[in-house]
Amino acid sequence: MEKIIYLVPLLGILGLIVMAVQSAWVSKQDAGDENMQTLAGYIADGAMAFLKAEWKVLSYFVVVAAILLGWSGTLVEESSPLIAISFIIGAVLSAFAGYIGMKIATKANVRTTQAARTSLAQALKVSFTGGTVMGLGVAGLAVLGLGGLFIVFYQLFVPEGAAITGIEMRKAIEVLAGFSLGAESIALFARVGGGIYTKAADVGADLVGKVEAGIPEDDVRNPATIADNVGDNVGDVAGMGADLFGSYVATILATMVLGQEISSNDNFGGLSPILLPMLIAGLGLVFSIVGTWFVRIKNETDSVQKALNIGNWSSIILTAIASYFAVIYLLPETLTHRGVTFTALDVFWAIVVGLVVGALMSIITEYYTAMGKRPVLSIIKQSATGHATNIIGGLSVGMESTVLPTIVLAGGIMASYAFAGLYGVAIAAAGMMATTAMQLAIDAFGPIADNAGGIAEMSQLPEEVRHRTDNLDAVGNTTAATGKGFAIASAALTSLALFAAFVGVSGITAIDIYKAPVLAGLFIGGMIPFIFSSLAIAAVGRAAMDMVNEVRRQFREIPGIMEYKAKPEYEKCVAISTKASIREMMAPGAIALIVPVIVGFVFGPEVLGGLLAGVTVSGVLMGMFQSNAGGAWDNAKKSFEKGVEINGEMFYKKSEPHKASVTGDTVGDPFKDTSGPSMNILIKLMSIVALVIAPHISVKSHTTAQMDQEIQKAQTEQVVVITEEK
Repeated sequence: MEKIIYLVPLLGILGLIVMAVQSAWVSKQDAGDENMQTLAGYIADGAMAFLKAEWKVLSYFVVVAAILLGWSGTLVEESSPLIAISFIIGAVLSAFAGYIGMKIATKANVRTTQAARTSLAQALKVSFTGGTVMGLGVAGLAVLGLGGLFIVFYQLFVPEGAAITGIEMRKAIEVLAGFSLGAESIALFARVGGGIYTKAADVGADLVGKVEAGIPEDDVRNPATIADNVGDNVGDVAGMGADLFGSYVATILATMVLGQEISSNDNFGGLSPILLPMLIAGLGLVFSIVGTWFVRIKNETDSVQKALNIGNWSSIILTAIASYFAVIYLLPETLTHRGVTFTALDVFWAIVVGLVVGALMSIITEYYTAMGKRPVLSIIKQSATGHATNIIGGLSVGMESTVLPTIVLAGGIMASYAFAGLYGVAIAAAGMMATTAMQLAIDAFGPIADNAGGIAEMSQLPEEVRHRTDNLDAVGNTTAATGKGFAIASAALTSLALFAAFVGVSGITAIDIYKAPVLAGLFIGGMIPFIFSSLAIAAVGRAAMDMVNEVRRQFREIPGIMEYKAKPEYEKCVAISTKASIREMMAPGAIALIVPVIVGFVFGPEVLGGLLAGVTVSGVLMGMFQSNAGGAWDNAKKSFEKGVEINGEMFYKKSEPHKASVTGDTVGDPFKDTSGPSMNILIKLMSIVALVIAPHISVKSHTTAQMDQEIQKAQTEQVVVITEEK
């Protein structure tokens, strides 16, 4: 037991060591000429300025929240004031995970541009290695932080000989939940704030630069182009890093909470159901490293998407094989959880279900957002008749794209439950998230390639360089969309596991929607993703208006910009995005944190359960709809850069259908990069808040293990009575 419990943080350290080696390799690559380095410096400085401003505001939130959590930890037996320390560590590591990604992305972007001057293969190697640094950093910190804190809290709160199903272990995991709460809280603010930043700049750059002035998206003459490239880093890199860090931690924690309820007769002191999700995460980290070795191309005509798919599938298959041996080694032959008995092999099949669901979600999302596929082609075709029909086409694709993923999710939930009950659902989510390092490497590669293309355009490099970066960028758009689909799928399974954990800790046995307050909670929960999205999209709109006015002012008042004789005031556009994002991220974040607390303490755990059910279902569908619609709109616009055929006629950039596609992409930007990807954090954060306050609003004081014993006793007595009657 002593050896296996220390293996988890050691695997996290291994991931961080490999990350450091990869980061050093990227830093050694050629950063190009002085002009390229100057432009890259503007982007890096802008990104760091945003992070510092964001961290300053969030530090106040973290201190206040930690004080409240520390005080609440003194009120119930199941918690401890140390939950405040756990919360702070989670928040700091979440922010640091985003910082790692942003730091390497702002180094890798210009080096990818320089590499694209030689070959597509070298450009892919640099950009993907930059993404790998972020993926390994996020996964390594999560595995190290969660595994290390669990060891500390286990030693502090669980005396030798205490039952794993007892209050001592439940207290250790409840305090550990503070780590997940801190991670998800920062993730929400980072994702929303970064999303507002990037889309305000992007919309401003597109509407004035491309549509009004008729210049390329990343033209050095566009005052918003630096802010746009900064936004790719703070939104799609730092925001995504904090996002998946929180998802990773929440998934493992949910499985640990349910595993604590299982009385396991194993060789590890009964800890095996709790250790299993952490060990699978560590193994997934190792095999994600192996998977990155397969992402290679040799020729200019080789498929970048195929190379990424080979790496992804390699890590998934290897993790599945390793999970079999981990399950057989750790778990006893049979286990029972909340009246459901299952075998160790059943648990393995539940993990396989999770891996399959994650892979299917990526495939389906790729279909709905990739160039050359029916959904994107339908939007291109509808662009021929104007802006309105482009919008209609994109909305239709987004709504249609929720059908297959929902069916896959529903099937995954039913299959994993059939194998191993609610523990099976949770371990399926853990299996899906096991290859997070690889998923995030693929995802982060996209913004790096996008920035590389921007630097190539601003530096006026030869056409073949921009052609290579555009190739990477187009694939990056698809991988970003599949990453968001993967994240929302994991959020659905994780939220269900957290929901089950909340039910157990709060002492309720069912959620009865025939009760008016519970039904009301269900409706309120279903509404929250809509008002959350409204606030996020409106924030982008307001900030974009300021950006548009500033860009127009500079074109009007600074003579010589269009003739390359005067330099735009990039810093003013950067300042607009920074101030707007910091100001506007507070209201959406407050909803996720405050609403569960108010509902739980005023109306009780059953109504709060109804709220969580509503927000989970509504949030998952809204997340898929918005992310996929935005991704499809984006690639429809990018298709015109190579030329598209509509009704036998070819259309290119600056044509009327292309202008309609730019409008669609502008509408889709806040969908896919602000409100859509925030949905998965919203539903998990609200579930974690509910889990943290569950001991305070619990309707019963006895444990879930005692509940199981009472149910089994009642069933036994019923059998005896029936036998006597016969």
